[in-house]
Amino acid sequence: MKHKSPDPALSLVTKKGNVLSRFWRKLGPGLVTGASDDDPSGIATYSQAGALFGLSMLWTALLTFPLMAAVQEMCARVGMVTSAGLTGTLRKNYPKAILYLMILFSGPAIVLNIGADIAGMGAVSNLLIPQVNASIFSVFYTLLLVLLIIYLPYKKFASVLKYLCVILLVYLIVPFMVKQDWLVMLRQTFIPEIKFNKAFMAMLVGILGTTISPYLFFWQASMEVEEQGQKSKVLVVDKRMIGRMRTDVYSGMFFSNLVMYFIILTTGTCLFGAGVHQIDTVDQAALALKPLAGNAAYLLFAIGVIGTGLIAVPVLAGSLSYIISETFGWTEGLNKKFHEAKGFYIVIIISLAISLLINFIGISPIQALIYTAILYGLTAPVIILIVLHICNNKEVMGDKVNGRWSNALGVAAFLLMGASGIMLIWFQFF
Repeated sequence: MKHKSPDPALSLVTKKGNVLSRFWRKLGPGLVTGASDDDPSGIATYSQAGALFGLSMLWTALLTFPLMAAVQEMCARVGMVTSAGLTGTLRKNYPKAILYLMILFSGPAIVLNIGADIAGMGAVSNLLIPQVNASIFSVFYTLLLVLLIIYLPYKKFASVLKYLCVILLVYLIVPFMVKQDWLVMLRQTFIPEIKFNKAFMAMLVGILGTTISPYLFFWQASMEVEEQGQKSKVLVVDKRMIGRMRTDVYSGMFFSNLVMYFIILTTGTCLFGAGVHQIDTVDQAALALKPLAGNAAYLLFAIGVIGTGLIAVPVLAGSLSYIISETFGWTEGLNKKFHEAKGFYIVIIISLAISLLINFIGISPIQALIYTAILYGLTAPVIILIVLHICNNKEVMGDKVNGRWSNALGVAAFLLMGASGIMLIWFQFF
């Protein structure tokens, strides 16, 4: 019997499918961390950048990518090598005063960030369904997230977060729904345009604080430990494991910055060009797009906000809970059931409850964003410096200490975030 030779086109499609499938399986904590960085409050910041300055801030996506990728890779490596989160590693090797100061600065910033995100999700949902009040949506999302975090096993929860990341792809579609000047876009991407005035510098600081956020450092390290599932065992971390982790982290950070780039591109093209220069919240950004880019773009933008909130809020609340639980030596981890790690889950519930209440006590989302940015600006350079010290400490990291490039990019991130923090405080109070 004569066998037919396989169809070359079909074989090529199958091969490509297998490559993509293998690549998708390699992605995990890094992808979720990167996606959570594009939370509703981040979208508001990027939208304001596009509305105020058009395409002249596109180049910031290229600036922040290598810096945040380097810092997140260091944090992930700490989790893999030490089998402990960033806070747990600090607790074992550094004075407790550093931990308590970190909670003092990080806690309020994370809670305010969650509050701003929940408010943004509620406001955008109200735009889609005006018959339901935004505050009711905020309560609904808070209760939904509490139930998902507590009752879903870690593997299912991580899988849900991973697939929610796909929602962010909507932001890569929206710019193609409107006319673009691609030559101007390329020039603004690769040739930095810097304006030395208060508004531009304040927005630059806001973008840096939004992309290189301290809560992501703690989440990344703890998630690597969760992935390994070996809290009580000493891991033998080989080059293959490090390589896989780097693929995940770099891909996640690239995806995060790509979404940031396209949000600035969308709002810079549609809003700035139409004379809309003031966007304070994500619902304003979505609503402003409606008459300029059409209903489809408006709906995609709004759905993206809700999706990013569902990713970011668990990451924010989880990072705070890891910080507190590891500081006081409590049993923690999303792989534990509620009765096995009550303190860990109670911190998540309390942080979400307080964040929800912020929406009812007169603090506006934009005020919450400003306060969050100030607190992040103060803590980020300090935590980056601590991460650098840990990753160069052979007693902690063994032969998995930083290389030359990791140190160079880490120091650059420290200096840039330090200068940003100083500028942010200056612009806010003087």
